[in-house]
Amino acid sequence: MIIVTGGAGFIGSCLHAALRRRGLRTVVVDRLRDGVKWRNLASHAPDRIITPDALEGFLASEPDVEAVFHMGAISATTARDGDLVWSSNVDLSQTLWRWCAARGVRMIYASSAATYGAADRPEMFRDGLENIDGLRPLNLYGWSKQAFDLWVKREIEAGAPVPPQWAGLKFFNVYGPNEYHKGSMISVVKVKYDEVVQGHAAKLFRSDVPGLADGQQKRDFIWVGDVVNVMLWLFDHPGVSGLFNCGTGVARSYLDLAHAVCDAAKRARDVEFVDMPDKLRGQYQSFTCADMSRLRAAGYDAPFTSLEDGIGQYVREYLSQPHPNL
Repeated sequence: MIIVTGGAGFIGSCLHAALRRRGLRTVVVDRLRDGVKWRNLASHAPDRIITPDALEGFLASEPDVEAVFHMGAISATTARDGDLVWSSNVDLSQTLWRWCAARGVRMIYASSAATYGAADRPEMFRDGLENIDGLRPLNLYGWSKQAFDLWVKREIEAGAPVPPQWAGLKFFNVYGPNEYHKGSMISVVKVKYDEVVQGHAAKLFRSDVPGLADGQQKRDFIWVGDVVNVMLWLFDHPGVSGLFNCGTGVARSYLDLAHAVCDAAKRARDVEFVDMPDKLRGQYQSFTCADMSRLRAAGYDAPFTSLEDGIGQYVREYLSQPHPNL
C-alpha cells in the first residue's frame, strides 16, 4: 500500500494516477470538500480516502505500507496563519517521518524552491542538507518548508531513527493538469492561457528589480509529468536518499512563457505589463534555477521537457479539451 498525502491536489493527484497505472494500492489523505478536487481523482480512484484529521488513527491501526509520498501542505505563498501553516507543514511532516522511521517505511516528501528566498544567481540554488542553514525564505510557506528540512538535518546529525529511504524534493515552478482548484496559486501558464483564449493580452508584472527589464524575470518552470517521473524514479531506487532540487536546470523568462502560451493557443503574441500588487513586493522571486547536479549524480538521467513542449502538451491535451483533468 502507498500513502499519498495531498493526493487529491495538483502534484499529488498526478503522482497518484501514475501509481494506479502501476496497479498499486493507494490511500489518499486529503479533503475533497464541496469543490472540484474530486475530479482530480475521477479517472483513478484510490482504495481509500481519509481526511488529515483521521490520519493518526489510521496509522495507529498498523497498516501494511510500503512508502509514503507526503505532498500535502498549505502551499499558498500568501498564507498568513502561522499556527495553521506550522501544524500542517511541520508538525504533520514530523509525525509522518517518525512513523516511517519506526516502522521501516520509505518517505518521499515535498520541500519547495520557496526555501531559497531572494537567491538570484544559479550558484545560490544548491540542494542537499549541507547547504540549507543560510537560506532565508521570503514568506511563511517557504519558511515552514525550510523549518522541516532543518529538522530533518538535525535528526540525522543526532543519529535519531530515519526512514530506510527518505527524499525531500524542492519543487520549482510546476505546471500542468489538475491544478484547477488552486485559485490564486494556480500556475502562470493556466492564467495566461485563460487570458489569451478570452481575447485579452497576456498580462505580466512589471519588474520591481532595478536594471531588470519587464518580462525578464526568470523562473525554472517544470512540467508536472517530469516531477512525477522524478518521484517514480526515487521509488524505484530505494537506495537513494537526500534533499534534491526538482526543476529543469534552465531558467526561462516570463516573456518566453507568455509567447509559448500564445503560440500553443494559436493566438497572436500580445503581452501587456501591469504593476505588481503590493502584497507581492518584497516576496517575489525574480529568478529561480535549479541546480540539478545532485540528482543527476545520483543516477537520474531522463531529459526534462522544454517550456515550449510542456506548454504545448498542456494546451493540446488538457486545457483545450472538454474534460481537462488527468
